[in-house]
Amino acid sequence: MSDYLFARPSFVSGAARSLDLAGVFDEYNYSSSGEGADALAMYLDMQAVGCDLAEAVAQQAVEDEQRRPA
Repeated sequence: MSDYLFARPSFVSGAARSLDLAGVFDEYNYSSSGEGADALAMYLDMQAVGCDLAEAVAQQAVEDEQRRPA
């Protein structure tokens, strides 16, 4: 799952947020349309799934190679 719509605050902003009870420091990344934001978020989610899947396949290949008799 991507965090595209959530801005990544700096350390100082994060420290200030801990004292911000009114939610004044909340920041979000904006998009020109809701559909565009959804499409981009879905694309980024699928990209993350693809990377996770590729990593799992590579890890399984290494484990299979280690199990083979010499």
